[in-house]
Amino acid sequence: MFANCYKGRRVFITGHTGFKGSWLAAWLSQMGATVCGFADCVPTSPSHFEAMHLEQHVQDMRGDIRDRDAVVRAMKEFRPDVVFHLAAQALVADGVDVIVAVATPTAATMLAAVEDTDIPVVYSAVTDPVSAGFDGEEGITGTSDALNTEAIMNLITAINPDIDTIGLLYDLSQDASTQAIADAKAFCDSKGIKYIEKNGTTTAEVQMAAEALVAAGVKAVFTPTDNTVMTAELSIYETFLEAGIQHFTGADSFALNGAFVGYGVDYVQLGEATADMVVELLCGGKTPADLPYQTFDNGIVTINTESCEALGLDLDTVKEVFKPYCTEIVVVTTQENF
Repeated sequence: MFANCYKGRRVFITGHTGFKGSWLAAWLSQMGATVCGFADCVPTSPSHFEAMHLEQHVQDMRGDIRDRDAVVRAMKEFRPDVVFHLAAQALVADGVDVIVAVATPTAATMLAAVEDTDIPVVYSAVTDPVSAGFDGEEGITGTSDALNTEAIMNLITAINPDIDTIGLLYDLSQDASTQAIADAKAFCDSKGIKYIEKNGTTTAEVQMAAEALVAAGVKAVFTPTDNTVMTAELSIYETFLEAGIQHFTGADSFALNGAFVGYGVDYVQLGEATADMVVELLCGGKTPADLPYQTFDNGIVTINTESCEALGLDLDTVKEVFKPYCTEIVVVTTQENF
């Protein structure tokens, strides 16, 4: 299933000395990843971490996950490609009233950490709460940044009304891509549009996939909220622009890295909704079971003006065409150090 998706990648794990963290560190090491762990201590005796002598196979950093400066220093020193956050017991031990977890891995970790307690978890920016197993759990609720794929596909067809083939570029191992790609295929099928799929699990593979789409002669490419492709965007956007290919993507960060268009939920709105849920739990007498998770249909279109010009498109015209499919249009330029 995972093939070589972690081979050669730098992976940072918080809580690597715990039972789950040590298993993850061992597995990733066997998969060919370079692993760095960050934890304050070995939590048990006997210890799975010590029994496997993992300190010989991973970079073992020590510190308190609640110490922001220490975590930032560790991250800057190691410069990871992927982060797994498994350290959560410190928050539970502090007896907090509610835990707010951002993104799926953190939310899953926090949900496991609060087992046998009455501490509620409110997640934010979880792409697929149902697949993550959160929907129906009594102690957790939150907000989802599930991608409105149809809206992005409508952007593509609005600016290219006669398009007959669309490229799909994504990483097969990214869970966030699965439903979005299925939705994109369904959209194309319903409109009689052909699609060509290309995949990559590393920047080098994504570059080759992009070149293959150029060779296939597609006019536009769709990529969902895919961290692998986003990381590689600075390496591929010029390839697409030189070929006159419009890259439509599932987050504004892609546009900052050179893609023509990024589309996503309004994260200000999402953050406010998450905060409102916390208030309801702390002050309104609600429980997570009383508050179904929320999704957001429309989002912000981010246009890279440099890429727009390079594609020979008029910015004002593009804005006018896109207006019916978004709540706001933002313009950016490529940030090489983003």
